[in-house]
Amino acid sequence: MTTEDYKAILPTIPSDPGVYRYYDKQDTIIYVGKAKNLKKRLASYFGNRKHQAYKTRTMVKNAKFFDFTIVETEADALLLENTLIKKFQPRYNVMLKDGKSYTYLCVKKERFPRIFFTRKVIKDGSQYFGPYTSKYKTKQIFELIKALFPIRTCHLNLSQDNIDNNKFKVCLEYHIGNCLGPCVGLQSEDDYLNNIQQIKNILYGKFKPVKDYIKEQMQLYAEELKFEKASAMKEKLDLFTEYQAKSTVVSQTISDVDVFTIDGDEEWAFINYLKVVNGAIINTDTLEVKKNLSTQNEEILSYVIPETREKFNSIAPEILLAEKMDIAIPETTISIPQRGDKKKLIELSEKNVKYFLLQKKKEKINNIKKQTPAERILRTLQQDLSMDRIPIHIECFDNSNIQGTNPTASCVVFKNAKPSKKDYRKFKVKTVVGPDDFASMVEIVYRRYKRLLDEEQSLPQLVIIDGGKGQLSSAMQSIDKLGLRDKITVIGIAKKLEEIYFPDDPIPIYINKKSESLKLIQQARNEAHRFAINYHRDRRSQNFTTSALEEITGIGKKTTEALLKHFKSTKRIKESKIEDIAAIIGNQKAKLVKEGLEDSTENN
Repeated sequence: MTTEDYKAILPTIPSDPGVYRYYDKQDTIIYVGKAKNLKKRLASYFGNRKHQAYKTRTMVKNAKFFDFTIVETEADALLLENTLIKKFQPRYNVMLKDGKSYTYLCVKKERFPRIFFTRKVIKDGSQYFGPYTSKYKTKQIFELIKALFPIRTCHLNLSQDNIDNNKFKVCLEYHIGNCLGPCVGLQSEDDYLNNIQQIKNILYGKFKPVKDYIKEQMQLYAEELKFEKASAMKEKLDLFTEYQAKSTVVSQTISDVDVFTIDGDEEWAFINYLKVVNGAIINTDTLEVKKNLSTQNEEILSYVIPETREKFNSIAPEILLAEKMDIAIPETTISIPQRGDKKKLIELSEKNVKYFLLQKKKEKINNIKKQTPAERILRTLQQDLSMDRIPIHIECFDNSNIQGTNPTASCVVFKNAKPSKKDYRKFKVKTVVGPDDFASMVEIVYRRYKRLLDEEQSLPQLVIIDGGKGQLSSAMQSIDKLGLRDKITVIGIAKKLEEIYFPDDPIPIYINKKSESLKLIQQARNEAHRFAINYHRDRRSQNFTTSALEEITGIGKKTTEALLKHFKSTKRIKESKIEDIAAIIGNQKAKLVKEGLEDSTENN
């Protein structure tokens, strides 16, 4: 999208808060953003681009148009932006890295609910607690729950009719005290649901109601002279008190808050999250976000905070941040504590995120040290070309013809930064007449990838076209026809200044001449050129030999093929005895060949 395109629609852009969307040529959303003032925000993309990030300039170049939606408040813009990012996953928005498989505790929606571990959240009305980042901690909580409040583990349908009709018998779990036998009516539904409510309180981090409930039960049993049961409740109270003491209690005065702090480097942002309920940290996590176009902490947190609160089922009325930011979360107060227990929470979170960042830096250094030369080169190439994937599989194309004769082309393949010669392919150009390199490139690129698609073979991550904008545009005709534009990165390399061109971008990039990644591109280009030239020479030689034999009266194509298969060349046929030639094609034809080749030499 050009500045002229923007200026044409400038008068129609309001100064209201809203959400804007950029689209590419396929009408796919590539970026979603929010703004207090749509006119000012959109103008920032088309003003002085000197200080714009490379990715921002790339996004605007790849955009065909944008549209926007006006909303009432900035908070509404935040909610709409978050919804659209989740729905469309635009390639230039911040991307939350979340490959971890978290554990949840599920309270099943059923009569006499079961409670169990799961890693999948199914929207069936059941209640899920978590996610828990520590499996050990999840198991610890689950064991406490089972010790305090026996619950069933069976999958029986405990309808009232089934219980009344004595369809079930108590199992081993009942006999060892892990279940109170609701399947045979030994535990009422009300009593069971009271236990479930106390379990939920534990999972919510509401320890006081649980403690009060256990004390009440203990007192009740004592008044009824049921001393064994009262003693059992006393043991449960001690067990629960011990668990509560081991929980990370930060302050008895802080009821329910979420804490977020952020740190990072040029490429990644790391956000630490602490969930505090009734003065205790009940959950913590550190999230990784790939920055893409958003590099400001404010923008990143505007996306991450709602996403994290939803994932951890948090409805905390207050969020603590380390510094003032213009972030609006509906029905939530954002505080920047300067002293006291809340300030200590911020410091604890910052300590966590700084330690996480330090770990990542050490891992990066260790990975670099462990990298093979090929991995190092390919990662550098990935960064230089701003690719989403490491180009493990690279293919390079080149054409060759002299005055339009015997047009040929080559495709060389590199895997793990090394030539894979068994995968090299050579092409006779079939549909092009005369010296037309552009048309030849259209044909061979189409033939190559049409075949790979038909045979369901893997596609390369990077395709290099030997040539500048014209050759690259020709190759892209076939790439687009096959629907591969978003699946393969395609570049052209111009020979004079080693400029790297991208499709539909008239401005090339220049990779450092000493860079290993440029040397790899040059190696692939030179190899494709060498392979194409050699094949072209072979074809010219073969055509010359074939034509010399076929020009002899009485000698046809089959005879020529038989002779070349046996003698390999015209020279060896000419030097052979007539008897040897006759052994292949007979006396009469042997005499014609011998005389014809001698006449051809005399005429030359």
